[in-house]
Amino acid sequence: MPRIKTLRTKKPPEGFSDIEDTLIDFANRLKDIETAPHEGKRKNESLWPVYQITHQRSRYIYDLYYTREAISTELYQWLLKQGYADANLIAKWKKQGYEKLCCLRCIQAKETNFNATCICRVPKAKLDKDVVVECVTCGCHGCASSD
Repeated sequence: MPRIKTLRTKKPPEGFSDIEDTLIDFANRLKDIETAPHEGKRKNESLWPVYQITHQRSRYIYDLYYTREAISTELYQWLLKQGYADANLIAKWKKQGYEKLCCLRCIQAKETNFNATCICRVPKAKLDKDVVVECVTCGCHGCASSD
């Protein structure tokens, strides 16, 4: 969640105005999800859209900086400091085998019953074709890098 802008907040670096509309769009989508009714859904299921939008926003900033090289290092560091992207998730995306990681909770073995990673991290080639894989935490359908 981005920080609240106050009088003491530093001004954004050059180039922020180019991507500000997209970031505002992500913020508006998050607000819509917060106000949307979630009756009939499981507790975890109501949070899945929030995880998906924060993942998309982090991936957008990651792609701008690392793939397209469209933003400066100063702007990238400012966006991370302000909370527009998840720095820990981006750090994992830079490592081999984690390029498609959906969220950090899927690789934390301590939070599962059998001290293993989430089912969405298992490659689809190793699963039965009839099995529908769905992460309980974030709703991911498979984020193994070999898929």
